[in-house]
Amino acid sequence: MATIVQKIEEIEKEMARTQKNKATANHLGMLKAKLAKLRRELIAPPKSGGGGGGGDGFEVRKTGDARIGLVGFPSVGKSTLLTKVTGTFSEAGAYEFTTLTAVPGIIRYNGAKLQMIDLPGIIEGAKDGKGRGRQVIAMARTCNVILIVIDALNNMKHKRLIEHELEGFGIRLNKQPPPITFKRKDKGGLNFTHTVPLSHVDRDMVKSVLYEYKIHCADVCFRGDCTIDELIDVVEGNRVYVPCIYVLNKIDQITMEELEIFSRLEHHVMISAYMEWNLDELLETIWDYLDLIRIYTKPKGQIPDYNAPVILRRDATIEDFCNRIHKSLLKNFRYALVWGKSVKYSPQKVSKNHVLIDEDICQIVKK
Repeated sequence: MATIVQKIEEIEKEMARTQKNKATANHLGMLKAKLAKLRRELIAPPKSGGGGGGGDGFEVRKTGDARIGLVGFPSVGKSTLLTKVTGTFSEAGAYEFTTLTAVPGIIRYNGAKLQMIDLPGIIEGAKDGKGRGRQVIAMARTCNVILIVIDALNNMKHKRLIEHELEGFGIRLNKQPPPITFKRKDKGGLNFTHTVPLSHVDRDMVKSVLYEYKIHCADVCFRGDCTIDELIDVVEGNRVYVPCIYVLNKIDQITMEELEIFSRLEHHVMISAYMEWNLDELLETIWDYLDLIRIYTKPKGQIPDYNAPVILRRDATIEDFCNRIHKSLLKNFRYALVWGKSVKYSPQKVSKNHVLIDEDICQIVKK
């Protein structure tokens, strides 16, 4: 009996052999759906207590305001970067697979406590369970931002391989969830609608993909010109959309002309971890990608506390602010006084639904 990995390889070969045209679009859609189902089985944690479990060093408790994951092939400088940025020692060496477990460290930046994790180097085929790829990429799924650390001498080759491995594990880098509404129902057949012209899919393709999932009755609405792969992502429902920064390390080993070309690439930051070059820009970029805001507290009759801001996600409200401090605050909440850019005048009395902006000052008034 063929293993899951063998079945995946057979489907990938069949997809490579199949010409892409209108006549084969439905067949390719079904193959992609089969592939997604097999990958889900492959990456699911084993039910028995046999091999392939979490393993030592992979059960790292999430602490701080956000988690940052360092992902990359062996010997690209992840451990050196963690040591330089956080002060946490992670063994580094001039040989591959120096780091064998997940090593956490803490960055204190803009008053926030950010957890950075140095993950062991992944290898090609990690998404299929090779090496410790399953544990490494599963840990990457829990991160708020992923740093793909790449040796500047092997930029494009390593970048494409790592993207392929993460995509195969359901991680979508620098993407937003597709504007597709999908809802199963008990009867009524397939109700397929779209609010924009579609150039990649049609009703028959959608029907063939849902048939592969044994779904015969559903409401599907496309609010954008999405692909069949994006529909499969929505049906699977287990995809994570993570901001990603490509960190080109060891720039001290490339020419100025190459550096100039790399600097024009989107989502890229050039550094030299060993020489400590450009680490400030990297931290600033990480902060921007985390999309966090700082809210300063102001006790009544006192000056604001600028040393320990409350860290929240962008578009957070006064209610989120209260819950972050203590859930009991909302029970006796009367109103809040806010100073900052989110109000027309300072201080302004606001309700718990008021949306805060970075570096606002907030004072809670109880009943």
